[in-house]
Amino acid sequence: MDMGGSRGTEAGGTDTGAAPHTDIRARGWVAQLPSAWQPYALLMRLDRPIGVWLLLLPGLWAFALAAPDWRTGLWLTLLFALGATIMRGAGCVVNDLWDRELDKKVSRTASRPLASGAVSVKKAVAFLGVLLLLGLAILLTLNPLSIVLGVVSLVPVALYPAAKRVTDWPQAVLGLTFSWAAPLGYAAATGRLDAVGSFLYAAAFLWILAYDTIYAHQDREDDILVGIRSTARHFGERTRPFLAICYGGAVVLLALAGWLGGMGPWFWPVLLLPAAMLAWQVARLDIHNPALCLRLFQSNRDVGLLIALAFLAGRL
Repeated sequence: MDMGGSRGTEAGGTDTGAAPHTDIRARGWVAQLPSAWQPYALLMRLDRPIGVWLLLLPGLWAFALAAPDWRTGLWLTLLFALGATIMRGAGCVVNDLWDRELDKKVSRTASRPLASGAVSVKKAVAFLGVLLLLGLAILLTLNPLSIVLGVVSLVPVALYPAAKRVTDWPQAVLGLTFSWAAPLGYAAATGRLDAVGSFLYAAAFLWILAYDTIYAHQDREDDILVGIRSTARHFGERTRPFLAICYGGAVVLLALAGWLGGMGPWFWPVLLLPAAMLAWQVARLDIHNPALCLRLFQSNRDVGLLIALAFLAGRL
């Protein structure tokens, strides 16, 4: 997924003769913005909110499980939604700064703002600075532990673009990044980190590792051409059992978090709903069908929302 919108997020089409496949919506609401704003909106991937959802959802799990009251939970949800939008955008800018030369070599990414020259490197760096300042302003409204965790989160964000060049496991680095809202949200809600928050983080990590592997299968052929590595390339036809292990582990860790967090009896049957959706993804997977891979990947928004619902149900 590459921070919700790097090379892979527009993936599916290749330069090997396959029909191009993309989820770009440059002619949607972004086209209604002033023309000078449009390249920056596309640079942030504001036309594709799935990345914001996936960055936010582990935080929603934490609020649903541990927020002391509804008012606090709703306030943190609003803060984190704004923060996820800004920081997902910042991650996309970092990603495109790293990938701008690679993007020029692939037809479906050559029109990206940095690769095409619509936004210069200097302006992109300045824009990144603005986004980081806005993210810091939101972070400073939280408690001290949350502030520390928020600052530390910048490390995997910066490392991810390099990881896909030197390891077959860049999805693991992305997992560390996109799951950070779980411990950060738990700390924001409770002022501490304990086993419950750790289990949430680990569950989110496995979930992301699996769904981003599905996502990366859209881009497998292009990645081979330009030398980008991924778990999709590493596992290939063995992806299905890998997904089953990751998703199964995520459900077990969510159950442990719910048990240690004192969830009531409604938590367990509701948790079966996202578990069933994850099993459905494993059963339906066809790594040679980019459009299906994208649909399976996108269905994880609903999986994440159902997990949050399970924690809310457990507090009834």
